Amino acid sequence: MIDFHCHLDLYPDPHAIASECISRGIYLLSVTTTPSAWKGTSELASGASRIRTALGLHPQIAHNRKHELPLFEQLLPETRYVGEIGLDGGPEYKEYWSDQYFVFTHILKLCQRSGGRIMSLHSRRAAKAVLDEIEAHPGAGTAILHWFSGTQRELDRAISLGCWFSVGPAMLASKKGLALAAKMPKDRVLTETDGPFVQIDGRSAFPWESENAIPFLASIWSVPELEIREQLKDNLRNLAINN
Repeated sequence: MIDFHCHLDLYPDPHAIASECISRGIYLLSVTTTPSAWKGTSELASGASRIRTALGLHPQIAHNRKHELPLFEQLLPETRYVGEIGLDGGPEYKEYWSDQYFVFTHILKLCQRSGGRIMSLHSRRAAKAVLDEIEAHPGAGTAILHWFSGTQRELDRAISLGCWFSVGPAMLASKKGLALAAKMPKDRVLTETDGPFVQIDGRSAFPWESENAIPFLASIWSVPELEIREQLKDNLRNLAINN
């Protein structure tokens, strides 16, 4: 099982969730929302060979946490993974757009100078702007668009730019999400939950419930579930080898 976008540190009992992930053998990308959370979140992965911790600064709180960019730069050499970063074009964050943009572009430049990173990106209502900056910062690394919700044209552009995608049960429960996932290259897709923010049956989704995305992918790609599982494992292996 693979959960390539999960906020492990934000569960009520993150140590218990981490232990369960270890016992289930889950490959997990534990994304963070602030640089100051990275050290503590990394400790949750102690002794867990399949859990990786990403260094992030979430766009929705960029205006409050932009002062942590020097800490981000200091910590960047310690990880191959960056996230959650990006832009959010929702109306409730419109007044903070300049702060979001400053933080996002600064991080992309840091990643460029550091030889590139595997990046988990937020692009809610901001797909064009995120893609513009990916294109403007070649060498920043491999962009994995988490829960992509842009247009079909923006999806085509993302594919042409070499982007990857992480998709989860919540995304695939909508017609738009299914239509987008159907067009994504099978060799550039990974599963995610976005837990604990995503809800399943009125509670936070657990990392092992990324598995619930597999029947959706099998249906839209018209291939057996076993083949989907093998494809996802190959994708993760190739991502790790080539970055």
